[in-house]
Amino acid sequence: MSAIIFLIKLILAVILLPLHILYYFGIWGLVLKKVFPLFLSKVSISYNEVMEKQKRNLFSNLSDFVSSSKELRLLEIGCGTGANFKFYPKECRVTCLDINPNFKQFLIKSLAESDHLKFDGFLVASADSMTPIADASMDVVVCTLLVCSVPNTSAVLKEIYLDSFYQNSQK
Repeated sequence: MSAIIFLIKLILAVILLPLHILYYFGIWGLVLKKVFPLFLSKVSISYNEVMEKQKRNLFSNLSDFVSSSKELRLLEIGCGTGANFKFYPKECRVTCLDINPNFKQFLIKSLAESDHLKFDGFLVASADSMTPIADASMDVVVCTLLVCSVPNTSAVLKEIYLDSFYQNSQK
């Protein structure tokens, strides 16, 4: 049994050797930043088909959080390609934040297909330090499929919580 495990590990090591070499020379991060948005743009189409009912249900009450301005101000952290846009309510003001600037070209395509939204901008920043976002400036924060890709989940949640707590204490 241990010989089989050793053989599987050896095969995997050989298969993954090019990735290790790219990582060693600092190229893998660049490749990933460019290729991942393209990959996600293709995968998100089928993912949304599978998750349509759940997403519609999940986002169905977003309008309940509209502030006194009468417009729902939504911040999507880790917006990626904008796969959630079609589930947001009409006239929602969307600000997108992602650490990867290469998502912007795919985001613009999703916005063209989502003319029911008002787009306030795309910010390149880390989710654990959202300094470009003013405190209490958003009604809702959305982040889907994000926790697995941030180095400090607690810091992200703290950013969201503090902003939410400050906003709610002002009402």
